Amino acid sequence: AYFRYRLDILKRYYEVLNYWSVHDKVQMGFYTEIPHTGRNGWLNLLKFWRENRFQQLHKHMERTFNTLGPIYREKLGTLSSVNIMLPSDVSELFKSEGLHPRRMTLQPWATHREIRNHSKGIFLKNGEEWRADRLQLNKEVMMSAAVKRFLPLLDEVAKDFCRMLQTRMEKEGRGEEGKCVLTIDPSPDLFRFALEASCHVLYGERIGLFSSSPSLESQKFIWAVERMLTTTPPLLYLPPRLLLRMGAPLWTQHATAWDHIFSHAEARIQRGYQRLSTSLGRASPTGTAGGHYTGVLGQLMEKGQLSLDLIKANITELMAGGVDTTAVPLQFALFELGRNPEVQESVRQQVRASWAQAGGDPQKALQGAPLLKGTIKEVLRLYPVGITVQRYPVRDIVLQNYHIPAGTLVQACIYPMGRSEKVFEDPLHFDPSRWSREEGQRAEAAGFRSLAFGFGARQCVGRRIAENEMQLLLMHILLSFHLSVPSSEDLNTTVTLILQPETPPRITFSKL
Repeated sequence: AYFRYRLDILKRYYEVLNYWSVHDKVQMGFYTEIPHTGRNGWLNLLKFWRENRFQQLHKHMERTFNTLGPIYREKLGTLSSVNIMLPSDVSELFKSEGLHPRRMTLQPWATHREIRNHSKGIFLKNGEEWRADRLQLNKEVMMSAAVKRFLPLLDEVAKDFCRMLQTRMEKEGRGEEGKCVLTIDPSPDLFRFALEASCHVLYGERIGLFSSSPSLESQKFIWAVERMLTTTPPLLYLPPRLLLRMGAPLWTQHATAWDHIFSHAEARIQRGYQRLSTSLGRASPTGTAGGHYTGVLGQLMEKGQLSLDLIKANITELMAGGVDTTAVPLQFALFELGRNPEVQESVRQQVRASWAQAGGDPQKALQGAPLLKGTIKEVLRLYPVGITVQRYPVRDIVLQNYHIPAGTLVQACIYPMGRSEKVFEDPLHFDPSRWSREEGQRAEAAGFRSLAFGFGARQCVGRRIAENEMQLLLMHILLSFHLSVPSSEDLNTTVTLILQPETPPRITFSKL
């Protein structure tokens, strides 16, 4: 009887184990069972080339999620990834990013640094080396004390942009019922604004792009950044060193663009170094020399925590990454405000009240106009600069009931997320106030719906510069002009390394 009793217990124990084994298999699928777009990476890559999908990668992702569901695998050439789009999955991904988060390495950029013997900035570093450099940079570009120092510089450039626009309106504008009206493609001016603003913050000096004869060298720098961004995506799926040995034109164009970017940055850094060398002896503890803010370059040199080579590498990356990534979202912002006049007026009324109360203090003015920040978040929801945020989880995780091994490249696809009815109510409606309403939700739900600048320790290092730069320009434009658009049709968009309009929108500025 005793042994029958023990045997009965063992049978029940086995049945329980068997149940949970089957139950687990039902609940958690294997990695290989994740829906995919095709197993052969080279055939997939060939299809991408033939169908020109690189330029429409954001639309390809959106269609694939609609077909395969909220998670899928994709292999293109040598690159494999798992793609996700729901905030709950993104939350799980970031919980497993570890102390030294990794995102996808842009191998063409890294190869260029290696063959030219350039130091790598934090964008291309990983591990403890990345963390040590990042902590030093955070002090000069992310912390509130640093923002307070460079905010007046951005405000100055934004005001000058509006003065330049007013002068152009007086010369080229048409009068309609006593009003001065100017319809233009503002993108060239916005690119000059972005370069002028970023250089003012990085070097502590103006470069004169709003003069009647802007520097041709600066325009060449903008062209080089655009060429670098355009040639990057195709190179992500092919071995750069093989293309280098073959003398492939695509690689030559990419490397030449980077060479020009480094040459331009090197010249500005050298001028800044010479200027600062004579003034750092008079530097005050607040990060100024002779009472003048010396920019991020001056701050890093004064602190002496990074070598000159590392300072050059990071300043160059910040300079190259601070033009298109702010100029293009500003195009989309002007367009959306122009075709949504009620939204525009709501933001303007809040900006006017805040500006009047701030007494000329740009920081107070921005703090009193949350709709302005909401406008930037809403623009980046619909038109994110980078269409994905990537991480390599440091431990095995489960997403959508599929097992994802540690070290797998996982991409949070933020373009499809921003336009999904599963994530946002009425997703195609431009509504900056939705972000104020989300503040009442739990932090996790709100935080992982807005990922245009990334998240956590590895979020965009230039975030504070870019956010304030865009908000200040929109603030001064709304204080001076009414915006409208000749056509309210949706903009067609394309992807280089960043999302941008196929044709820049024309904007009508009317003097208030």
